[in-house]
Amino acid sequence: MKAGSNLLNAVSAVALTAGIVVTGAGVATLAGVTIAEAAVVSRVDVRGNSRVDASTVRGNLTISPGSSFDNNDIDESVKRLFATGLFSDVQISVSGSTLIVTVSENQIINQVVFNGNKKIKDTALSQVVQSRQLGAYNDLLLQADIQAIKDAYSAIGRSDAVVTTRLVPVDGGRVNIAFEINEGDRTKISAINFVGNQAFGDGRLADVITTKRSGMLSFLTRKDVYDEDKLRADEELLRRFYYNRGYADFRVISSFAELDEANNEYVVSITVEEGERYVFGDVSIESTVPGIDSDALKGLLETRTGAVYSAKDVEDTIMAISDRVATQGYPFAQITPRGDRDFNNRTISVVYLVDEGTRAYVERIEIRGNTRTRDYVIRREFDLSEGDAFNQVLVRRAKKRLEDLKFFSSVDISTQPGSQPDRVVLIVDVKDQATGEFGVGGGYSNSDGFTATVDITERNFLGRGQYIRASVGGGTDTREYSMSFTEPYFLGYRLAAGFDVFKKTDSSYTGFDDDTQGINLRIGAPITENLYFQTAFKFTQTEYSDLATIASNPESNAISRTIANGGHDVASLSYTLAYSTLDDRTLPREGISARVTQEFAGLGFDADYIKTTAKASYFHMLSESADMVGQFTAGAGNVVSTSGNLRVFDHLFLGQETIRGFDTRGIGPRVFDGSSYVGAAGGTTYFNGSVEVSAPMPMLSRDLGLRFNVFADAATLYGNDIAASDFVSGSSVQTLVGNDMEWRASVGAGITWASPFGPLRVYYAEPVVKQDYDDVKKFGFGASTRF
Repeated sequence: MKAGSNLLNAVSAVALTAGIVVTGAGVATLAGVTIAEAAVVSRVDVRGNSRVDASTVRGNLTISPGSSFDNNDIDESVKRLFATGLFSDVQISVSGSTLIVTVSENQIINQVVFNGNKKIKDTALSQVVQSRQLGAYNDLLLQADIQAIKDAYSAIGRSDAVVTTRLVPVDGGRVNIAFEINEGDRTKISAINFVGNQAFGDGRLADVITTKRSGMLSFLTRKDVYDEDKLRADEELLRRFYYNRGYADFRVISSFAELDEANNEYVVSITVEEGERYVFGDVSIESTVPGIDSDALKGLLETRTGAVYSAKDVEDTIMAISDRVATQGYPFAQITPRGDRDFNNRTISVVYLVDEGTRAYVERIEIRGNTRTRDYVIRREFDLSEGDAFNQVLVRRAKKRLEDLKFFSSVDISTQPGSQPDRVVLIVDVKDQATGEFGVGGGYSNSDGFTATVDITERNFLGRGQYIRASVGGGTDTREYSMSFTEPYFLGYRLAAGFDVFKKTDSSYTGFDDDTQGINLRIGAPITENLYFQTAFKFTQTEYSDLATIASNPESNAISRTIANGGHDVASLSYTLAYSTLDDRTLPREGISARVTQEFAGLGFDADYIKTTAKASYFHMLSESADMVGQFTAGAGNVVSTSGNLRVFDHLFLGQETIRGFDTRGIGPRVFDGSSYVGAAGGTTYFNGSVEVSAPMPMLSRDLGLRFNVFADAATLYGNDIAASDFVSGSSVQTLVGNDMEWRASVGAGITWASPFGPLRVYYAEPVVKQDYDDVKKFGFGASTRF
């Protein structure tokens, strides 16, 4: 910077003389002027400018005619002019009473182009660089842009990308900038090594972290891209994993990556120290806040003496106590867990101390990094807002809610001091990720042949946090169409309101076809963090074809005769209670998921019944080292008429969705016409159970995401309530078979693949207990993918 050099030389030259020195050219250069001898000029003369107006130059000076100034003003003026980015050189001098500002203008950028880029589009690179069309050319800015482009390629796993620039001058002091890009090859991760782990194998720990070893499908998943920030986040994931499994002394000794430049591959090494495994010792609550009864809070404890130590259980307890004392009028109360290790017995006793915390308020919430999701979608997950009492527990809860949305690949919440000592600024850093899914599912049955379903789902529609799904499916005899929409914060409250519209045509019945369409309106809200309530109104309208044939044919089966009125309209109200403590929605390893629904049909239409269904699943890790997960599921259902007999389609039907190895409506009572079984009649009561064990595929890398599972299913459906008169028509008498409580069972095996396109499932099930009239479907598959 010439101006800086001139100033330094001038300061040296006049260190022992007056502040003004006359040069051979007759120009007095302002040098080191002391405050005691401050200079004054009567006007400012701007030279060297052609495109930039002189007023712009004067406006960036701290020196004005008639006012005294010194070296500090000179320095500040030079800095301001350079900061505009308009000039490549600035010199300030004095001639008599005139301040002369001589500038050399930067060239104007005429055009910015990118050459050689294929993996990253021009539009994306344009957002990365700061050089813009009609902006001022700046060499320092250009170097920063080169580094920014390299960083963008490193983020997609191309750390060896080479970026150069080519400048092409054009008329009028303008310049074209061309970024020449050699994208290079993908920088892979050849290995991830764990050192010091004894309790858990390398494969299990590799499942925990987000950084993955390169594989044949890594170009789709991009999980093998090395990033130092991601590696730091992986350290935290490992800490959580160990802390929640009793290893309270766990720590990461080091984590780093070495680049093999010859092969363009990273080797990631993570060294850990597991420490001993602890269980909870004595657990108690103490309060120093008058009015808070410690004994009354003991029912909120998630930590139990003798249970394996878990940091999550401690956090859940803190949250529960914090919520309770806040509702009792103590918003600033602070809950601090105090642990006491017994190294000999390997126990940790915990005392939850409730005391008055620091009185601090949230000054503002700043949200950064969200390029798609709107700010209000993030803000509404906080139970506090600007001006509220700062509560660290509520901040942690908001972080968990944001992570559970699955809208972001990373969520980080930090704090900064506010404008006053009792003010706190919350900084929320997020990174958007793909939230759309394209799903394909299907199967094969002896009766329907191949069936297929295609659906499109978007969980963050237009960045508003709304859920929308459209589905089309069918087989040889069926066609299905549906669309769903959910607004998770209806009217600004934590109420999930939405609707489902659907249409289905089914010609698989004997003697008739049915065409069903309807709408389902629903609204739900969380009762607690784990308990959810939903209520809904549903209306369906079913029309039947070939009614003339049904009415004139004395051999028509009992199922056909029950719908010979031409249609069947059902209006119902229902409620659902859902409970979940699952540790992961995609691949649960621990926790409970339960749901119970009651539906009340009537309201003056063609159906009058009360239908109740329930299902619960329990997941438990059978072997941490082998990542073997056990699952037990049980379910039950019952429907009872509130007026007369049930119509056939008001009954319950069971099949492959409940007991694998059997077709849709594959088990339960059936109509027999003396020579063949002519259709499923449904039942009023069912019970089902399932046991399943899954583990990574042996002899294969866990990075492939393949899991093998074996299962055993059992179910029964019985108690048909069709009127007896419907089984007699003229001389024809049909009978109902399978109306007793008869169990079916199947065993099978399958493979689940956590593919880049989403979870894909394939299974084969062999019925080992069945009836002659059951419909069998031994093979099934399904898949979904994100976009």
